[in-house]
Amino acid sequence: MRLIQFISDHKKDQVGVCVGNDVQILKQVDSTYGLFMFAENEGIDLAEAASRLLLEEHIDFRKLAEEKRLKVPVSHPDPYHTWITGTGLTHLGSASSRNDMHQKSSADPDATDSMKMFRMGIENGKMNDGKPGVQPEWFYKGNGLMAVAPGKAIPSPAFALDGGEEPEIAALYIIDKKGEPKRIGYALGNEFSDHKMEKINYLYLAHSKLRSCAYGPELLTGELPPNILGKSRIRRQENIIWEKEFLTGEANMSHNINNLEYHHFKYPLFRQPGDVHVHFLGTSVLSFADKIEIKEGDSFEIEADAFQHPLMNSFHIERK
Repeated sequence: MRLIQFISDHKKDQVGVCVGNDVQILKQVDSTYGLFMFAENEGIDLAEAASRLLLEEHIDFRKLAEEKRLKVPVSHPDPYHTWITGTGLTHLGSASSRNDMHQKSSADPDATDSMKMFRMGIENGKMNDGKPGVQPEWFYKGNGLMAVAPGKAIPSPAFALDGGEEPEIAALYIIDKKGEPKRIGYALGNEFSDHKMEKINYLYLAHSKLRSCAYGPELLTGELPPNILGKSRIRRQENIIWEKEFLTGEANMSHNINNLEYHHFKYPLFRQPGDVHVHFLGTSVLSFADKIEIKEGDSFEIEADAFQHPLMNSFHIERK
């Protein structure tokens, strides 16, 4: 099932089930968060809860997209109770772009910490039979204030050295009443970062990640397909200036999702009842690695075969 959040014709928040361009609206709840609370109280999963609350009322997805009325597919009523985090070096092939940024003067490419961490994941990044593998790289992006809705502009701070896309999947969670993380689904994500800043010194990674990001428009419930083919492109006006395919899903990852979840949620801080978590799972391609420089007004487009609709956002540089 695919869920979306949007603003109605009457400027009210609504949630619906999306099948192609047809969106069937839900009654009684006005958000995915509210739907989760309904499901928890009823003792059912999110998809069954949505099926119970379907109305006969429909709306066209294309209309919502054109009028920029789409919202991120899950959010907390209080944005300060949303955690946006992520992991890197989780995908097969992901080390090459990072290694190029952090290349030391040594003739041995394995000298970088990035390559060492990547190989640790290759060797022991899977959680099996309840036994965790090696912990991945982890970073903090911000709270719900950093989330940009599909169709809207991703802002880059005036002090930033650059801004660039990172096409990936985001896993979405709500912590239940007992303090247990419940994965409610997945969404396409643009884990936007400042790669020039990161390239100066690997210790600037934390700074480079404190940027806005986007995810959506759909929340895909259930399990993620193991093998996903995606495509990321950058459009300047009507022209595509860069485009590349990427592979994701566990068949293309050095860590499995259970291992990433274990190492994130092992901290009690991240198991506070009611909190929302948006956790980016990593990527293997970057336009920055191909020496593309994003300019004001450029647009990012990310699509994948597990999702019906692309994630599209423009790029905006903030003034001082």
